[in-house]
Amino acid sequence: MSDQTVPILMYHSVATAPNEATRALSVAPEAFAEQMAMLADLKFTPVSTADLARSWREGAPLPERPVLITFDDGYEGVHRHALPVLAGHGFASTLFVSTGWIRGAHDTGGGLDTMLGWDQVRELAGAGVEIGGHSHTHPQLDRLPDDALRFELVHCAEIITDELGTRPVSFAYPYGYSSRRVRRTVRETGYRQSLAVGNGLARRRQGPYALQRVTVRRNTDAEEFERLVQGRAIVRNFARDRALTKGYAVVRRTRQACRKAIRSRV
Repeated sequence: MSDQTVPILMYHSVATAPNEATRALSVAPEAFAEQMAMLADLKFTPVSTADLARSWREGAPLPERPVLITFDDGYEGVHRHALPVLAGHGFASTLFVSTGWIRGAHDTGGGLDTMLGWDQVRELAGAGVEIGGHSHTHPQLDRLPDDALRFELVHCAEIITDELGTRPVSFAYPYGYSSRRVRRTVRETGYRQSLAVGNGLARRRQGPYALQRVTVRRNTDAEEFERLVQGRAIVRNFARDRALTKGYAVVRRTRQACRKAIRSRV
């Protein structure tokens, strides 16, 4: 089990005509259906985030070819387009919601496109989709002070619990950004596992609070999708992404250090 790798697929919007803000990280409904059919043909068995982490934590067996299907943010197309396909295959999945982006009483107006409403989130949960947390307002968590960070995590969990009657146990970092402090706070606020991005296969040794995912985009064709789930050519496919992510991480750390230095002189 220690060497087992699992592809965790990260989706966002599933839409025919996404807006410019979500287009690159959206997939067409037809492409999503084709990708799910490919998983079935390749004999993959989707499991939830909670099930994978529980298995690796407790040593319980997983299916022979496990895969995770995850959605971030809470776009309406997950209900309209993805749910019928998932239900048709009997596939498990996890939806990570930014509670301030979901239409309804808690809406902060920050959603980037047409978002789910809470009735739709409840329908997804009723259909067996695991509902996890993705913060309240989708900030870069590692740039928040401690009190704001804790609010984002706790308020998100409280809203999901109030709306669904079940406390979320899984979390996904907005933008994939975390730090040791963020991961510790995620654990302290009651989440049992959390997902990053990383664009690599998930491994048990990554630990339950830093499991990596691979990004599925609108330009991910069938051949590339098969390579991703098979774990082939991931490094090559995401080399540019990793370079940009590392470069931006340096910029962010430099900016943060400058702000701290300025504050210390005031």
